[in-house]
Amino acid sequence: MRLSIIAALFAAATLLAGGSARADEPYKLRIGWVVVPASLEPIYFAKDGIARNNGKSYVLEPIHFAGTTQQMQALATGDLDLANLAYSAVGLAIQNAGLSDLRVIFDGIQDGYDGYYSNEFMVLKDGPIKTVADLKGKVLATNAIGAAVDIGMRAMLRRNHLEDKRDYQVIETQFPNMKQLLLDHKADLIVAVPPFSYDPELRANARTLFTMKDAFGVTQLTAMTARAGFIKQHRAVIVDFMEDAIRAIHWYTDPKNHDEAVQIVANFMQRPPALFQDWLFTKKDDYRDPNGLPDLAALQRNLNTQKSLGLLDADIDVKKYNDLSMVKEAAARVK
Repeated sequence: MRLSIIAALFAAATLLAGGSARADEPYKLRIGWVVVPASLEPIYFAKDGIARNNGKSYVLEPIHFAGTTQQMQALATGDLDLANLAYSAVGLAIQNAGLSDLRVIFDGIQDGYDGYYSNEFMVLKDGPIKTVADLKGKVLATNAIGAAVDIGMRAMLRRNHLEDKRDYQVIETQFPNMKQLLLDHKADLIVAVPPFSYDPELRANARTLFTMKDAFGVTQLTAMTARAGFIKQHRAVIVDFMEDAIRAIHWYTDPKNHDEAVQIVANFMQRPPALFQDWLFTKKDDYRDPNGLPDLAALQRNLNTQKSLGLLDADIDVKKYNDLSMVKEAAARVK
């Protein structure tokens, strides 16, 4: 009997020791991304010396998704810790996916920030469309119904008294296919985002009818999100990651590192550096806040417009769905 008790105590001690060892291991931080360079997660720490906490308190595990809607679903099922969501997906996550505990915690990219790039809606340079009103009866190409740029497009057309199905037709295609649709006269207007908007052939044959900024003003195009329960359990890990992420943003956007940063992106994309050299990490690119702070006022406007277009059923108060305490703490460490 005494031997059985001793054995049981030894087994318990072994389990406790094992549990303690596992607790000391870096947390595998699963973070979603869609496309580089709009998403930097897969290459955040490609430059040695940037990440001071990766491998210690956490190990970054970037997971690729086709779009932000898929990230929203993975966040809802617990298969993702941090999700980079378009503003349109933020609204849908709260309203349709039941993520009332969703929190915006870190900047992604901002469209139309003062002096920076804004996504373009393009038509044929020598075509018949000269104004937005000329799109009546035409075919418009978008990457996905309800996506961030799709909502921007619809907002501009509604401002000009044009409504989907009644006044124009919308078709969906991936960004790499937009140019050919326009050149083949299969679409009268396309959405052009970097790097595709800088394609020389597109530039030679098309012109910008309006931009996302024209339609929306400044747009919080994407933002990093997490669920409140995860934040409560792993707040220290998130702050450590944000500290490293802010250092990465500083390095990538520093002009003295431009050529090396372009090479990292080109290597990851397996494309020539010349395709990125002139615009990447400059004012011809989307804006990234140097301290990781999202523009919550812009996000609120974006969600309000989404509702006005009938894509949300109720008002969403952004003040209830953010936690910027962690990014502020991380930014203070970097200074």
